[in-house]
Amino acid sequence: MNKKTVRDIDVNGKKVLVRVDFNVPLNENKEITDETRIQAALPTIKYLLEQNAAVILCSHLGRPKGEFKTEFSLAPVAKRLAELLPGVKVKFAEDVIGESAKKACKAVKPGQIVLLENLRFHKEEEKNDPEFAKKLASYAEVFVNDAFGTAHRAHASTEGVTHYLPAVAGFLIGKELDFIGGALENPKRPFLAIIGGAKVSDKIGVINNLLDKVDVLLIGGGMAYTFHYALGGRVGKSLLEKDKVDLALQLMEKAKKNGVKMLIPVDNYAADAFSNDANRKLFKAGCIDDEWEALDIGDETIRLYTEEIKKAGTIIWNGPMGKFEFPRFAVGTNAVAKALAESDAVTIIGGGDSAAAVEQMGYASRMSHISTGGGASLEFIEGKVLPGVAALLDK
Repeated sequence: MNKKTVRDIDVNGKKVLVRVDFNVPLNENKEITDETRIQAALPTIKYLLEQNAAVILCSHLGRPKGEFKTEFSLAPVAKRLAELLPGVKVKFAEDVIGESAKKACKAVKPGQIVLLENLRFHKEEEKNDPEFAKKLASYAEVFVNDAFGTAHRAHASTEGVTHYLPAVAGFLIGKELDFIGGALENPKRPFLAIIGGAKVSDKIGVINNLLDKVDVLLIGGGMAYTFHYALGGRVGKSLLEKDKVDLALQLMEKAKKNGVKMLIPVDNYAADAFSNDANRKLFKAGCIDDEWEALDIGDETIRLYTEEIKKAGTIIWNGPMGKFEFPRFAVGTNAVAKALAESDAVTIIGGGDSAAAVEQMGYASRMSHISTGGGASLEFIEGKVLPGVAALLDK
């Protein structure tokens, strides 16, 4: 993905429209409970300010479905941004293409910031409406996309504006492309992928693409039971996609044909009710009693998977090993996170639940890269074109 970044253009004295991902969680008092995404955008913002640019930031927050809703306002983010950038004037525009925004964007000087209100208060944003994109673009002379989390969507603020302004990548998108793209194109081997999560159907494309690239593939989470069932095993009340049994067999066949070592759990911890406090029992894989539901990988699987992780040169992890929200069934996910933290490999966490698990367990700082975009990183690993990236200028 040979795309121009902010370093490849001159922004001195120019107004720069930056698409950031400030889709942060807020509590009932409108306080930000996790500011990872704001922190992730700071390197690009600071660089533009140092280069004497006037910075106009735009983002979405939540799913307001095209109408103004106070609980989805970006006002708390503007306040936090001002605290994180002492000495920098941060102006919050109370609309996106209305009078407040026009006035603020006209008045903004180099070294200052304007944050526009939530893009998704307008239906035109997600519809990639050309007129809406044109109005957004009219505020600036250059466009920088640094919102990897929405790069897989062709929206007005990710793809639409690139028709009206020279468009380049920010540092965050650059980092995502370098790490994930680098792993897929030129990994240090052995290349290992760990794919978990609830359903095979969510990860078909990902597994399929990875089977052409990796040396080892470890399967965990709810999707594993469809593989066990396909091999004639009993899965009790565990998650099962009966209509994906043939597909599971095809994927195992492809792994064999490509010489990929594909491992599925050999044992599982199951519960007699869907609860953290349920009785917990270890079963051999494919031998789960009727009234039990498997919710985690077992001890022998943890040992096998940890051994493979120790040998790897590059690791991509997407999806937990079990119902990690229940502490008693988070053992497998914990063990995998710990093994990655202790590994010398290039470790890439593909956003979503895996990123949440690594953060929760305190291993985040020990990973090479944690993707900020769950859906976007999945589609990227799947080999799909990301519209928000494809629209940027080539080097």
